[in-house]
Amino acid sequence: MLTHIRYWSQPLGRQAEMYAVVPQGPGPFPVVYQLHGLSDDASIWLRRTTIEPQFERAGIMVVTLDGGRGFYADHADGVEKWESHILASVDLVDQTFRTIPERAARGIGGLSMGGYGALRIGLRHPQRFASVVAHSGVACPRAWRALKRMPDAEMARIFGPTVADDAVPAWLAPRATPLPSLHIDCGSEDFLIQLNRDLHASLERDQIPHTYREYPGAHTWDYWDARLPEAIAHHRAAFGR
Repeated sequence: MLTHIRYWSQPLGRQAEMYAVVPQGPGPFPVVYQLHGLSDDASIWLRRTTIEPQFERAGIMVVTLDGGRGFYADHADGVEKWESHILASVDLVDQTFRTIPERAARGIGGLSMGGYGALRIGLRHPQRFASVVAHSGVACPRAWRALKRMPDAEMARIFGPTVADDAVPAWLAPRATPLPSLHIDCGSEDFLIQLNRDLHASLERDQIPHTYREYPGAHTWDYWDARLPEAIAHHRAAFGR
């Protein structure tokens, strides 16, 4: 069952939308939250991939959320609060559907900007997510700025005027909650491949458990659709722990 919901986002101060694919049966279901890339919206995963039938067959609910162009962060200028919006949306899903409202049955994933968002939110809030999957992720906003894919002024509104190195390992202070099970992949012809290799090297250096894979492919929907079975398997394994 596919459900489209428009709702008020308190952190954003405006209407937002989500799509929820609910498997057949009474539930309750584990849930994966799937994030889109730059300039797309909550519908894009459903329009460009086979995410709906794949998650239905796996018996996992998948929810696609909107992140605008905000990198799933609470912005430095205080205007938009996308990280808070995603967390509030998770609470809304648990209130609305027959989910398993526990960390052990909740994952987050995404591509490109959404890969960064999954890493950022999943690893900053390990008490809420058991698994994280990042496809072709923007692993470091400072490096993204160097690629000139967004105007400097827009990056500064999000991350501050210096666009500090916000790479994943910098978030990982010692904490009581175990980190989510982490999977990262990228196409070998993707323009972001070096950012992902650098992230992998940083995680290895800091002895942060994760899996890292490279496959033939570029920054394309064919690549991301082909990665869905492995992503689902990763989430299922984490939910089964």
